[in-house]
Amino acid sequence: MTKFYSIGAFPKVIGAIDGTLIPIRAPAKEEHLYVCHKGFHAINVMAVCDAQMRFTNLVAKWHGSVHDSAIFNGSALQIHMQTKQQEGWLLGDRGYALQCYLMTPLNPDKVSSPAEEKYQRSHTRTRNVIERSFGLLKQRFRCLDFSGGTMQFSPSRCCDIIVATVVLHNMCILDNTPIPDGFDAIHLNGSDDQPMYSAQPCDESGVAIRQKLIQEVFSRM
Repeated sequence: MTKFYSIGAFPKVIGAIDGTLIPIRAPAKEEHLYVCHKGFHAINVMAVCDAQMRFTNLVAKWHGSVHDSAIFNGSALQIHMQTKQQEGWLLGDRGYALQCYLMTPLNPDKVSSPAEEKYQRSHTRTRNVIERSFGLLKQRFRCLDFSGGTMQFSPSRCCDIIVATVVLHNMCILDNTPIPDGFDAIHLNGSDDQPMYSAQPCDESGVAIRQKLIQEVFSRM
């Protein structure tokens, strides 16, 4: 929480969550299910990272056509966050439903006060660490990025490779392996451009917590 707070002064953050698309060759079975909203075949990977760009949770098994919010709603992480008395929350984009344990941005059209503007800026700056984590992962392991082509294996084998690269990425962070040249120049502008609003309804307790956070923290900055 302390390291996340140092990024953008957003309190009680335990992780940033998002999904990323990993391109694969067209599989022989259920080919249409792997076509993502961008029109190519992919695995949609959900991950949570800490403030140092280490991945702390990973789900690598879903077709490219599955939305980020659906992956989270079917995950063990979501069950854990719902059932455990967890101190703190995740930060996600507007593709996720606002929950008491998952803070999302406000609708830009409804931001009406300086405190809400500060909340938006702090949320964006803090949550950006997951974008940088995905960017660094793909920079280190080109097989995960279009610049390296598409992985020429079955979907299950591709998922194993994704998990292995994430483990190696975390080892690189822990060992202080140098970041690849040019990484800071990469333009990271948000996940994979999925629809910005989730079809899932916002939880009333989440709305109340977010409003309280804005009033008690960001109105005093």
